[in-house]
Amino acid sequence: MPERASVTSQTIAAARSGDLEAFECLVKTCAPSVYAHALRFFGDAEAASDATQEVWIKVLRALPGFDERAAFSTWLYRVTRNVCLDMLRAGRRAAIATDPVLLQSRGDPDHAPGVVLAADLETAVRALSPEDRDAFDAVGLFDLSYAQAASVLGVPSGTVKSRVFRARRTLQALLRLDRAETA
Repeated sequence: MPERASVTSQTIAAARSGDLEAFECLVKTCAPSVYAHALRFFGDAEAASDATQEVWIKVLRALPGFDERAAFSTWLYRVTRNVCLDMLRAGRRAAIATDPVLLQSRGDPDHAPGVVLAADLETAVRALSPEDRDAFDAVGLFDLSYAQAASVLGVPSGTVKSRVFRARRTLQALLRLDRAETA
């Protein structure tokens, strides 16, 4: 999630001091990344919505203590990931595993290609191992550098790089993009 012009340090500072309009700006700008990560984690829109709500409640409560030692996107990713893991541990939601073999063996549905590709992508991302998916989401959705993602995930930067590489390679294979490029 790139920190776009609307998520400036002034917006973050205003939200930290209790400015609800600034907080609303943070939510509007960053909520799609939070929701997308939760959706990929749980594979269920309702669970993703619940997690997204919990993330923003936690952010609202914890934002005054955000000290800006890390980028806001890094901090938000950590909060999002922890909320999803806490929901999973508490048994309130379960991560949905997708079998990559079933993904490859199904027929092509009769829908618009763009919609099908988006659905296929989300299904394929859920088929990644949790470690690869976390690294892929941190770098892809939240736009964290490898070093930032490594810090959040508690692994070396090289491990994040290899997990993202493995995730991209797996997604190419599952979505058959490697064959489309050679055709």
